[in-house]
Amino acid sequence: MTNYGAIPTSSHASPVVDLESLSRAKHRIKAGLATRRPWRVMFDFHSMGLPHSVSDAFTRIKTNLAYFRMNYAVVVLIVIFFSLIWHPTSLIVFTVLVAVWIFLYFLRDEPIKLFRYQIDDRTVLVILSVITVVLLLLTNATFNIVGALVTGAVLVLIHAVVRKTEDLFLDEEAATTETSGLTSYPST
Repeated sequence: MTNYGAIPTSSHASPVVDLESLSRAKHRIKAGLATRRPWRVMFDFHSMGLPHSVSDAFTRIKTNLAYFRMNYAVVVLIVIFFSLIWHPTSLIVFTVLVAVWIFLYFLRDEPIKLFRYQIDDRTVLVILSVITVVLLLLTNATFNIVGALVTGAVLVLIHAVVRKTEDLFLDEEAATTETSGLTSYPST
């Protein structure tokens, strides 16, 4: 039986916004940027102090760069963003690159696999950094970008030297076994 002239009804008559997907993406962004290494652990003023020797400084730099890698990447990206405010083309390119950073580096739960090879976080960090710098240099904001990179590197190195490493746990299993029963930093 046909219904000529009847208006078809459908449960999806208009484009439906998938609220569940948006909610999951929002949750992953918050969780990915907030819980990897809490900012309050990074800026714990009780854990700040000058190193006792040059070798202690290099040990701190190595440990802190490994531990706060994502936090340091965010700091450098923020410094670059502020340096590009008066360069709209560069800012547009940078905004697109930040989206790439978010999805390929900050929100990834599993390693990237390319042609059956697993790419680790450090390689992704280096590749994204090089691509970001090269594409931004092509936008003719060279002085701003180089200044921002130097400023970001100085800020990261100062923090890496001054932040003590005795309370950092590079192995998550060691952190749970050693802090059971002790006060630990919550991840949110």
